[in-house]
Amino acid sequence: MPIEAPGRPRIVTLRRRSRLPVWAQIAWRVALVVGLLVFAIAVHWLERDGLQDNYDHQVSFLDIVYFTMISITTTGYGDIVPVTPHTRLFDALVVTPIRIFFVLIFIGTAYTFVLRRSWDKWRMAQIQKNLIGHVVVAGFGTSGSEAVDELIARGTSADRIVVVDPEAEALERAEALGCAVVSGDATRDNVLAAVRIATARALIVTAGRDDTAILITLTARHLAPALPISVAVRNEDNELLARQAGGTTVINPVSFAGLLLAGSTEGSHIADYLADLASSHGRVKLSEREVRADECGKPLSAIAGGLGVRLYRAGHPHGFWEPEAAALQAGDKLVLIVPTAANESS
Repeated sequence: MPIEAPGRPRIVTLRRRSRLPVWAQIAWRVALVVGLLVFAIAVHWLERDGLQDNYDHQVSFLDIVYFTMISITTTGYGDIVPVTPHTRLFDALVVTPIRIFFVLIFIGTAYTFVLRRSWDKWRMAQIQKNLIGHVVVAGFGTSGSEAVDELIARGTSADRIVVVDPEAEALERAEALGCAVVSGDATRDNVLAAVRIATARALIVTAGRDDTAILITLTARHLAPALPISVAVRNEDNELLARQAGGTTVINPVSFAGLLLAGSTEGSHIADYLADLASSHGRVKLSEREVRADECGKPLSAIAGGLGVRLYRAGHPHGFWEPEAAALQAGDKLVLIVPTAANESS
């Protein structure tokens, strides 16, 4: 979990993504600008006796429109000037702030709809150039954020993690950790293609809904046939479907919690040790690697640097007590219990 400074309360903000389309967002800004212009023109017209036209000494409605537009967009040319205290006060306290507000609206609109999109497109292209061997996390809810925290704790650099989520607030939290983020639906081909799923090291799917998680898995498997995919599902009936969809590893958090609870009845330290194995913050952790050339022919129990507990040969698991563990072969994958970095020298 992220470490918070003691004594400092965590600021929680409640936000909702804007439901307005782009044209509506531009329209209300234009309407606001026009409304402010109409207001300033109306006041100037009512206070026209306080204006002096140095050209023909007659202040017409067209002169009012001209003077208002020039005053709001620039500082004026001096051909029409306010001469009474009321009109000068209005121009100083109302028209000047409107002028500043206009500038902010124009700059904000240009940034939101032009500069920001161009910048984001360029930045995404630069990030995509180096997206090789990265980890993609589809869904940044509770499980997704925990997975990212654990990946970082295990040594994966945050800039090698790409988070895909449709919620802006979730992406902000992921971006604060240093991850690259993409706003979109991970069930779509173009979204997964944008995060270079074909060159990724692994995909973690924590969508929150089993049907969505299975569809993401199907889409990813279609785009990356050899990609390791870890999927979290909540319903035990969907575990087989997730595997058939292409999930390399399928995890049911509810079932796992039940296993821990059941194991705790056999001894007070069993659940504690299992949680220790699953986390990089404890004294030991599980590690998986391929057998090395110098280890071929040796028994699993003779592996240095850790305690061998299981091997996989041709996709089939074998325990340390089985005959297959008496002599390791090339291509075997080993599951070891090894000390964490903080305990390697102790």
